[in-house]
Amino acid sequence: MTDSEHRPTSPAGKTSVRMIKVPEDRAGQRLDNFLLGQLKGAPRSLVYKLVRSGQVRVNGGRAKAERKLEAGDEVRVPPVSLAEAGEKTPPPASFLQVMEAAIVFEDAKLLVINKPTGVASHGGSGISHGAIETMRVLRPNLNLELVHRLDRDTSGLLIMAKKRSALVELQALLREDHGGIQKRYLTLLAGRMPDGVMSVDAPLHVGLRQGGERHVQVNPIGKPSLSHFRVLERRGGHSYCEVRIETGRTHQIRVHAQHIGHPVAGDDKYGDPAVNKRFREQIGLKRLFLHAASLEFALDGGKTPYLLNAPLAPELAEALNRLA
Repeated sequence: MTDSEHRPTSPAGKTSVRMIKVPEDRAGQRLDNFLLGQLKGAPRSLVYKLVRSGQVRVNGGRAKAERKLEAGDEVRVPPVSLAEAGEKTPPPASFLQVMEAAIVFEDAKLLVINKPTGVASHGGSGISHGAIETMRVLRPNLNLELVHRLDRDTSGLLIMAKKRSALVELQALLREDHGGIQKRYLTLLAGRMPDGVMSVDAPLHVGLRQGGERHVQVNPIGKPSLSHFRVLERRGGHSYCEVRIETGRTHQIRVHAQHIGHPVAGDDKYGDPAVNKRFREQIGLKRLFLHAASLEFALDGGKTPYLLNAPLAPELAEALNRLA
């Protein structure tokens, strides 16, 4: 059995074939996700290519990417070029320092960061170093897995699991109706929201625009989506709010805010360009004003409570203070 962190390499810069026995805490994990943990930095496209071509074997036989592994299964991980796996271009040292400083909580089960704006939750098309890939570089001896995602432009709390059991339990909580995980965001909405409290119950549908860009809209064929807005302060004719969401749909807060006629300040996708221009010029707001401020949940069947907080990003606090 080869240690998952030990990767022998050939002179040509390729890893050697590895036979890895699935540990008990990885039982139930999909094969593709297991491989992503073994081939740190490798794009999903490469992992799927290896599986489809039959280079990956489970107990000596071919397997599909979605296969659920069992403890004791033996997985053949084929030789992979380090360049293909993204190991020749590690994150810059300055970025590693930023992400190390972003850690707000860590225990035996979880690692939680206050994700900066502009950082993707995970790497993908055109993105070399997402939050999860970077944290795996900073914590090379851990099998970190992303529990959920935040939009690239949204700052705030992002949870990564150190243990398979924590990942499974948290993802089950995320699937619960009415919030197994209590999620609280802070945002600045353009204009004066008429009521101090407003709930938006509007289904959201994810569509694709030309070029493959995701665009979400309120649509009866969409998934049920519920957001609760509460005004904390009126600033300069605008509404500084907390938002609690009971569902976690793509771009949910941004689209619901647009739907009620008060888009999120600095939202280049769903906002008003003229209003965003004024925010830039008058208060120096150059980003989306949306921040995942707190998460509350309990693990171990409700026995271990967590309350996680991330302070408002400095550039958002400064922009807010400039509003008369």
